[in-house]
Amino acid sequence: MGFDRETLREAVETHGRVVRVVIAAIRGSSPREVGAAMLVWENGQSGTIGGGTLEYQAAEAARRQMVPARLSQHALGPDLGQCCGGAVTLLSEVYDLAAVGALDETVVARAVSGGGMPLTVKRLLARARGQGLPPEPQLIDGWMVEPVHKPGRALWIWGAGHVGRALVGVLSPLPDFAITWVDTGPERFPDAVPGGVTVVPAAKPAELVRHAPRDAEHLVLTFSHNLDLELCNRLLSHDFRFAGLIGSATKWARFRSRLAPLGHPPGRIGRITCPIGDPSLGKHPQMIAVGVAAELLRHARQNEQKKDLSA
Repeated sequence: MGFDRETLREAVETHGRVVRVVIAAIRGSSPREVGAAMLVWENGQSGTIGGGTLEYQAAEAARRQMVPARLSQHALGPDLGQCCGGAVTLLSEVYDLAAVGALDETVVARAVSGGGMPLTVKRLLARARGQGLPPEPQLIDGWMVEPVHKPGRALWIWGAGHVGRALVGVLSPLPDFAITWVDTGPERFPDAVPGGVTVVPAAKPAELVRHAPRDAEHLVLTFSHNLDLELCNRLLSHDFRFAGLIGSATKWARFRSRLAPLGHPPGRIGRITCPIGDPSLGKHPQMIAVGVAAELLRHARQNEQKKDLSA
């Protein structure tokens, strides 16, 4: 996770003055990692730094904050009603539109305790900009350094029915997903769409497959079996990292028999996952969404482990 500049910008545009509270450093056990952040405004907040009482007290202090930036130390023990046994350092910073507009697009580095930029930070920035190696979020030599967050996984959700809406509700808060949501017309989508989700109404959705990145992940769950089939056909000809189709084993057997005459060999057809999610959880849209989200996260974790073993 890094500095989510877009979410901060949207919060400032909506609520005005916003305080961003980030875990700058930890010692021992902590409910969240360095770089975990929440946004606080007068009547609300978003994100989480974890910890229950820690988060509540930090949010209340942020609403009263008068200085542009403030560091605070918190022991996660009996005084906070917690038993983590560690300690966290929080950095709370006030943002308005001008401050958000001044943020760097790659790495956000700023002095916390005053003084010029130390050599350690200069080296981190040079490596990030010259070699494309973003630094880990860290408080170093009086400076807070965070890479700007960019979602690493392009997810295309085809269909805005009950299951599509449930999936967007479950997956949109996850920071790694950049979601493109496609259906046949604007009336198919809800009035309120979560931030970070790109809505694309298209009379002929299958025509959009060629515009998807070849490493994108896809969930196919439209109102039409014929459209589902055409999307599967286009995806098999286009390539993808993952493609999941909603449906039963019977539906998938019929699709396989219809995809083969279109020129797709069994091995390629087998790259599509159907059914998706965990059928044992049930068929309620939210149950399907929870199972699919777990499957996507598990799939990514397995790929990471494979990379670690081959490194």
